[in-house]
Amino acid sequence: MTAWAVHSGARLGTASAPFLGRYRFQLAPSSVLAPAVAVAVLSLQAGGWFERARWGLVSATGYLAGLAWALGLVLVDGEAGLTRPLRDPDNFLSEIGAVRNAPLHYLQHFTQNTAIHSVAARGHPPGPVLLLWALDRAGLHSVLGLALLITAVGTLTVPLVLSAVRGVCGETQARRYATVLILAPYAIWVAVSTDVFTAALGAAMVAAGVRASDRRRTGPPAGAWALVSGALLGLASLFSYSAPWLGLSVVCLYFARRRPFLNIGTGLGALLPVLVADRLGFPWLAGLAVARADYASRIEPFRPVLWWSVISMVALLLACGPALVASMRKMRNTPGWPFLVGAGCAVAFSVLAGLARGGVEHAWLAFFPWLTVAAVAPRRQAGPDLPAPVILAASGAVAAMVIEAVLATL
Repeated sequence: MTAWAVHSGARLGTASAPFLGRYRFQLAPSSVLAPAVAVAVLSLQAGGWFERARWGLVSATGYLAGLAWALGLVLVDGEAGLTRPLRDPDNFLSEIGAVRNAPLHYLQHFTQNTAIHSVAARGHPPGPVLLLWALDRAGLHSVLGLALLITAVGTLTVPLVLSAVRGVCGETQARRYATVLILAPYAIWVAVSTDVFTAALGAAMVAAGVRASDRRRTGPPAGAWALVSGALLGLASLFSYSAPWLGLSVVCLYFARRRPFLNIGTGLGALLPVLVADRLGFPWLAGLAVARADYASRIEPFRPVLWWSVISMVALLLACGPALVASMRKMRNTPGWPFLVGAGCAVAFSVLAGLARGGVEHAWLAFFPWLTVAAVAPRRQAGPDLPAPVILAASGAVAAMVIEAVLATL
């Protein structure tokens, strides 16, 4: 698609569409790591282990296997596969020097002069920079150690999403969805992107919303979980301006489960972190306006919206794998449809508003897991459960290994 665009005379504004990075072909002894993890996970699924094992063991295995899968992919380039993105001057890590010993001063002046910020920081709230600064102050000076921590946090989405799917769609579908989630192609960017903090907070928010709306939970316990869900959403909003879209999933879930009053608790919880940040000097809406203005001046004039909208949808398919197609076809057949609504609306808005012009593999990382939930849905509403989609999971794994072999990610 990119080659066709260039051949047609389109000036895409980048030499590496549709992904951030550069193209090369890389095979090394470490290239066997990802295939070994994929074969092990698929063998467990084919042998029925995910169906028989205790749920706690399935969840823990999902996390460890997802962590091994993400690391196995990026280690094709050795240690550089983990550290190269963080060392990039456009990334958040280059920004922590600007914080110095005055995080409140940095917060208060964050929106005043965007030109002094790194490219990544301009399009985000100050949460990622302040978190990296705090980790550095806590003694985490190693770039490799930071990369491993980022990967470990990003992989938390696996057990969190499985927990949410189990609570809404049932344990059988959650067990059969595990393989798709563990071997997702977007794991390539889980190991190299600080947007995983948004993804983990968003997944925890949805999982808390599922717990709040469980029919067995009423009164103060339900209200407390709703408040926690909202607080997590508010925190995620301090890491990404697109995070509030995931709140739509919880709103739809509350109405679908006939618990609409829980929206009050979640709404109040979401306001708390944003209001605290506002009192400390960072007005969230002003930050959003500044980020939009920077985008309008730095990217919009140089990247044609039509070409980039199409290319971004191709990137979405590559990042989610074939499971995305199966999920979209069966969206109506799953009780987990609220998950797809929030993530789907976020992606649709980004494309229709002309904001999807590169880097969607990072920007949409928080939405990817929810877009493939319906891959394990029945063929018709209330129909019999389908077997685990081993072929879909294997196809996605192959796609991930090919992408990692030809792309040095950033």
